[in-house]
Amino acid sequence: MNPLEGRRTALVLIDLMSRIVALETAPSSGPDVLERSVACAAATRVAGGLVVNVRVERPGVDVQPEGSGFAPGAEPRPGDLEIVKRTIGAFGRTELDAELQARGIANVVLAGIATNFGVESTGRAASDLGYETFFLTDAMTGLDADAHTFATTYVFPRLGTTCTTAEYLEFLTE
Repeated sequence: MNPLEGRRTALVLIDLMSRIVALETAPSSGPDVLERSVACAAATRVAGGLVVNVRVERPGVDVQPEGSGFAPGAEPRPGDLEIVKRTIGAFGRTELDAELQARGIANVVLAGIATNFGVESTGRAASDLGYETFFLTDAMTGLDADAHTFATTYVFPRLGTTCTTAEYLEFLTE
């Protein structure tokens, strides 16, 4: 893995909301994914990168389900970008691509829940849009271990680079 220039990198955290982090997931628990994602977000900010906090809202309802806010620790910080999506992926019908382009972002790094839904959909779009796409395989989890494994070993290597949080932190530069 080549060094990632912080100011050209966006860490996109998918659906780290209390109600989603609390779901039964595999191979990692939601709290484990949250912990790794929060550590990566802190390092990304220090390196001058952008942290994008994505949450989903159900369309056509007046009140979102309980736990629809960001999980403790995953709340946007000053300088972060918050994206509210009403689709599976974070790019569809949101301002995410325009915001990344305006900031000169070249690298999109993905983490969150669930691997084969929001993360995969966002990764496919990022790749299609020409971003260098990275998947933090230990900072994401699925609703099913087999689905997570299929996505991380078969799908993601065809869309970009898979790596661990330790590898990401090692190659993230200022």
